[in-house]
Amino acid sequence: MDNKEVKSAIEKIVVPKEKVFGAIDKGLKMSGQGRKIKKKKVLAGSSAAAALLGITIASGFVNPTMNKVLANTPLIGGIFQEFNDSMGVELANQDAVTELNQSLTKNGVTVKLTSAYFDGNVVSITGFVDEDVENGHNEKGEVSFDMNFEHNKGDNDPWLNGKSTDIRKVKGGYNFQWKMEYPYKSFKENSTLPITIHNINGIKGEWNFDIPIQQEKNSTLVIDQEQGYPDDEVKIRIKEILTARASSSLIYETVEKYKDDEIYILKAIDNKGKVYRFGNGTSLEEAALEEGYHSTARTKMTKLNSNTTSLTFYPQLSVADPKVQQLLYKKSFTLKSKRLNLGLQVNDITKKGSKLVIDYQFTGLSKKLSKHQLDLFENNLKYELLLVDKEYIGEIDPENPVPPKNHSIRMNKVKTIDKKTANFQSTFDLNGEEKIMNFKLENTILQFNFSNFIPAKELQPFTVVLPVGNE
Repeated sequence: MDNKEVKSAIEKIVVPKEKVFGAIDKGLKMSGQGRKIKKKKVLAGSSAAAALLGITIASGFVNPTMNKVLANTPLIGGIFQEFNDSMGVELANQDAVTELNQSLTKNGVTVKLTSAYFDGNVVSITGFVDEDVENGHNEKGEVSFDMNFEHNKGDNDPWLNGKSTDIRKVKGGYNFQWKMEYPYKSFKENSTLPITIHNINGIKGEWNFDIPIQQEKNSTLVIDQEQGYPDDEVKIRIKEILTARASSSLIYETVEKYKDDEIYILKAIDNKGKVYRFGNGTSLEEAALEEGYHSTARTKMTKLNSNTTSLTFYPQLSVADPKVQQLLYKKSFTLKSKRLNLGLQVNDITKKGSKLVIDYQFTGLSKKLSKHQLDLFENNLKYELLLVDKEYIGEIDPENPVPPKNHSIRMNKVKTIDKKTANFQSTFDLNGEEKIMNFKLENTILQFNFSNFIPAKELQPFTVVLPVGNE
């Protein structure tokens, strides 16, 4: 085979781009350069790619597909490699990332926004904040933004529900990436997203930006297949899969008899054995109907292969058990779960000066619980027994159950008495940081939530056949 034939053969090679990018990341981390990339994010990435390109060209193997992947990626996508964002790298390679050059300085702190992309269910914005942010209240190396989108205020901002922030220290400041789940039911292909940063590390702004976000129209695969679980009184309906440039989104509906039960899809596996992962999801609709509570969500998933003919979904159910409670005028009593075969037998309650000691044991637990599971029990018990003044129990909002300050105590020290019988002892400091003013046993309620001690139940996997013509 001469050189021309070799080049022709290589042209036909399908390049596993994700594996190439993963190999670059892995190589840099193994060589200890992972952190150095942050200081020279573009140059370091360029060097890595240049080295690979050099080997490729020097060997006489010129593959345009591979060259495009490696040549385009570091220039725009270097910052996404820095944040281990394979979607961003993929979009940078497709020239689908909007480069930004918006910079504002307020109260001595400069914020510069550098890129934005919108793919499937995900909106990403990257930027840089200079090191003067360290004059704020946070510890060195910490950066926190108090911000809103679209002129919303406080927590009443749908963009904040699925927002995450990643920060990397670089020369002269910090690179950051914000990733949000698109919060609305219908998409706009082109729009402007107003951003207001109120303060950074306690340093007041305001820094205001208008960021263009663009996405080509998703392709839609309508599935509309339902799986029921009569024993658990829940259903799942797989409705649609939307596919964008670098990712897909799954739209599915769940129906539960009990309002706070939740169904999650852990993964899906296609007919070729490829595993698909899912994000947290955006709630699109909720309704209480005669047959149960309906919820429709859209969640990011691994991009669907065009030749996939079926998907097997692996769901799990998180059971919500109503909270139980008892006034502490008795020394011993039993709290019983409403939906689970579990109980909390309180054996003794003793007040010793400023300490309140409660001795108790669980009933109905599986005898197969491992030492690790029992250790988790002990750890969780530090936060899940709540003492609250009976006069303030009604002030706890079920949707946002924050215990009333100065009238409740949650933190306690847990001692394991006997693991075989799941016997524990909790000691509350009545004069600690959390306290109950004018504490009296007969006015204090012990509240407990069994739901937080039961692992989610894995439901039987089910398979849906995809419509012919999946592209």
